[in-house]
Amino acid sequence: MKPQLLLPLLWASWLLGTLPEGEGCNRTTSEGHAGAEAVPGERGSLLNVSVGNQGRPDSLFLSWDEPDGGALGYTLAIYTLEPDVLLQNGSAGPNATSFQFQGLVPGAGYSIEVTAALACAEASSQRVSGQTSPAPVHNVSLSSDGSPSALRASWTDAPGQKDGYRLVLYHLDSQGAVRNESVPGAVSTFLFDGLLAGSEYALRISTLAGVRQASTSTHQWTAPTTPAALTLQSLGSSTSLFASWSGAEGAAWLHLTLHNLLSRTVTRTVSAKRGLSNYTFQHLSPGTPYHLGVSAAAGPYWAVGPNATAWTYPLSPVNLTLSITGKAGSLQARWTPPAGERDYYLVTLHQGESRALARNVSVGGDSAHVSFHGLSPGNQYSLRVTAVAGPHRAPSLSAAAWTQPLAPPGVSLSSQGSTSTLHARWKEVAGAGYVVALYSLEPPALVKNSSEVGGVTNLTYEGLSPGTHYAFVISTVAGPYASPPLRITNWTYPLPVEELSLSNQGQSTSLRASWKGAAAGSVNYSGVLLEARSQAWLRNVTVGESCTNVTFQGLSPGHQYTLEMAAMVGPYRSPVRTATDWTYPLAPSGVTLTSKRHPLGLSAAWHSASGVRDRFLIHLYSKELLMQQNVSVGPDTQNFTFLGLLPGIQYSVEVTALAGPYRASAPSATAWTYPVSLANMSVTRGPSPRELHVGWMELGGAGDHWVQLYADESLSIIRNVSVRRGAAHVDLDGLVPGARYRVEVVSRAGPHRTSSQTAIGYTAPLTPLSPAVTNGGSTSALAVRWEAPAGQRDGYLVSVYEEDALAAGRRVNAGKDSTNVSLAGLAPGSCYHVGISALAGPYSSDPQNVTGCTVPAAPANVSLTNSGSSSVLRAAWDEPPGGRDHYRVILYSLVPWGIETAQSLGPNAQNITWTRLAAGSRFTAQVTAVKGPYESSSVNVTQWTYPLAPANLTLASPSASALQVSWTGAEGGGEGYTVDLYDASSGRHVGHTLLPWGARNHTFQSLIPGTHYSVGVSTVAGPYHSSTPNLTHWTP
Repeated sequence: MKPQLLLPLLWASWLLGTLPEGEGCNRTTSEGHAGAEAVPGERGSLLNVSVGNQGRPDSLFLSWDEPDGGALGYTLAIYTLEPDVLLQNGSAGPNATSFQFQGLVPGAGYSIEVTAALACAEASSQRVSGQTSPAPVHNVSLSSDGSPSALRASWTDAPGQKDGYRLVLYHLDSQGAVRNESVPGAVSTFLFDGLLAGSEYALRISTLAGVRQASTSTHQWTAPTTPAALTLQSLGSSTSLFASWSGAEGAAWLHLTLHNLLSRTVTRTVSAKRGLSNYTFQHLSPGTPYHLGVSAAAGPYWAVGPNATAWTYPLSPVNLTLSITGKAGSLQARWTPPAGERDYYLVTLHQGESRALARNVSVGGDSAHVSFHGLSPGNQYSLRVTAVAGPHRAPSLSAAAWTQPLAPPGVSLSSQGSTSTLHARWKEVAGAGYVVALYSLEPPALVKNSSEVGGVTNLTYEGLSPGTHYAFVISTVAGPYASPPLRITNWTYPLPVEELSLSNQGQSTSLRASWKGAAAGSVNYSGVLLEARSQAWLRNVTVGESCTNVTFQGLSPGHQYTLEMAAMVGPYRSPVRTATDWTYPLAPSGVTLTSKRHPLGLSAAWHSASGVRDRFLIHLYSKELLMQQNVSVGPDTQNFTFLGLLPGIQYSVEVTALAGPYRASAPSATAWTYPVSLANMSVTRGPSPRELHVGWMELGGAGDHWVQLYADESLSIIRNVSVRRGAAHVDLDGLVPGARYRVEVVSRAGPHRTSSQTAIGYTAPLTPLSPAVTNGGSTSALAVRWEAPAGQRDGYLVSVYEEDALAAGRRVNAGKDSTNVSLAGLAPGSCYHVGISALAGPYSSDPQNVTGCTVPAAPANVSLTNSGSSSVLRAAWDEPPGGRDHYRVILYSLVPWGIETAQSLGPNAQNITWTRLAAGSRFTAQVTAVKGPYESSSVNVTQWTYPLAPANLTLASPSASALQVSWTGAEGGGEGYTVDLYDASSGRHVGHTLLPWGARNHTFQSLIPGTHYSVGVSTVAGPYHSSTPNLTHWTP
């Protein structure tokens, strides 16, 4: 039936023909096929053939049972099933029970016939069917292509025949099959989607052929996804930070890296398994900013996650002290810096029990002390120092101290004419009270000391010794401190002279004065001897406390004299006591001396003495001018006129009767020449605001003067001061500061009076009080305020000079009732020295100087530009008008939000460039002009750095109408990606899509099979793009 069986049949026939016959052999044979039982002969039996492959896909292994009685040998043939074609044949010896066919097609079905040659030329055959095992696939790969939810399986087709493939995907964590797919044998790729991110999967691919299969396995991870949210908090701790996150199920591991932003070092690296949602970083530095970065990992894949920044709480400063510096109005704060870091210290100073804010300053984080100047002396202040780190604050305990008080001003000690009382007065000054003491200086001894509360400004000491020198000492007390003591001295008035007497003791030319000495005090005595009739001054005398008498020699005979005696101590004189007596007279008598106005002269007249005389000698003299004039006249002459004398001078005349060698002199007579008006009279301010200085020039001679003072236009005399002869000026005190006065000087010479012209003068005004300058937030104006001083004034003068400027300042006049003025049109950001003076007539007070600054103008036309760089930005601005100390330029990162850098630039800077910025990131810049404590900021400007292009661009065709593009995310940052598809032949733009930042692939669908396409991927950051070179690919 099959020609291919000829050889085995002939071999079997030959084998059977060689068997011996005649032993009752049965030549009947039987033949069976697979699936049917073979009918054995009488001596034969069923072979029970079985087929197996022993794990090899290109062979079949046969085994059978030896027939009863044995076999002479075996023949074997193998056929294809459809069509039934002989492929191989073989033979086996009589003892064989197995045989193997090799070189077969894997997974194919075969028919096998086994024939046993029996004795007596009999045979037993059996046909069975079998199938080779299919071959496993090769080059199996499982890749995620960066996808967190899909894995693509690919393999090389298995050789031989097969029914198809079975793909079983296992999730290794759960140890369960998640997908079981069957695909035709022509398929060599398969996409598993809808998988869990960051998970490991195992794939088993089985080649199916009938009931047989051959499997190959591999495993791979899906790409991880980063946490959806990350927070970093201090939770009030100074040494730990608490990190928490959510949405991290798509990562097998999270790698947390904590950076110290001050030292720019990695502080801690931690790996957290899936399922953890928080971690606490311990043993950190207090007051330090930290940056936490998170990366998600799954197998070989990594994904950069969100980041966060937080500060640990700073530690509070310790050992805070507040003490005086030795200067009134100054305090110094010191503290021990705590461990860790901080941005700066906020130092707040409060005044008094009301805790009014006195100062609020910031100092560097490395500072350990700060000084406050210009505080109110004698006040209590409390201080607190707060360490600031980022948004966190750590205040210290408070400290308190008093400022050094000032000694009270205006201290005076006056007796007010009393012999046993002194009055101490002073002006109120800040402090808790005063310590006062009164000492006697001769001998030194403490009289009384006391403590007075604040508000007391005067004390009266009674029961003191007359004519005694005392010292009053006062100090202001504030807390534990006292001002330097202020010492002032004065005397009590002495008691008047007692038991004063004046006697000639029989002499015609001398007088003796005596008195009783004072009982206490260091007292001197001063006396003035006057010619009683004319009250002309003749002689002064001053003696010490131990002297109780004095003799006046060389007096004129026959004249009456008056002695005025007073006790003196310090600047004070006791009330005057007087005594009068006469010298013995001599002839002639009745001598007179009279003044003549026109012409100016003196006329002497006398009564002739009885008797005879040769002539009269008339002796005219002036003790002031040390001049004398003698004239001889006849014995009958009874008058004589002297011309050409100086005006306002007292003269004396002595008339002596001469007769031979003897003379008899009449008592001298005195008279004054008429005074003339004073010349060049002037009224100017005195050395203090309550004094006027009145000056004049005498013409020739002059007598005494009366200086009469009138208030402004009033006709009433408010002061009448006597000035001795020869004086050219007088100082009037106790007047109203800044007031207008009229002064008239009346010259007096004996009984004669002559008035000068009236002169106008002003006392100096007092200095304005409590000056202050504020800007009210203005860039071009300052408000000046002051308090009106005591007294009067015509107005105020406000002088303004720009600090360090060479140009002349401005002057503004204000009315006498004004206490403020506004200065406009000033330069922004400039400091001005302002002087405030009160004006009265030609005089002005010493200026009260104060300094104020205008607010600086904000920088204009601020720009932030990108010149095409991925890491460099440049800010520029126009210089605003006016001045400034410096610019503060801050660059903020918007994602994540935070200060990228802050810098101070010189006042003339107009640009700054930042480098090493993150690519594809958005920044905003602010430029602030700073002048002292004032500042003005520009509007914020925003710009992007160029992003970096994506890398590792690949193209694949998952189907005839689709193209899949994949890439590696760009370093740095960005907003997303744009993917553009072009027809490579025509350049026509076919497709465009915008993807989020986390995308790593995109598939274009519904494309034309067999078409050449070009694909480009760009990173997008704001208005900027960075592209990879286009790749091309054909759809199948």
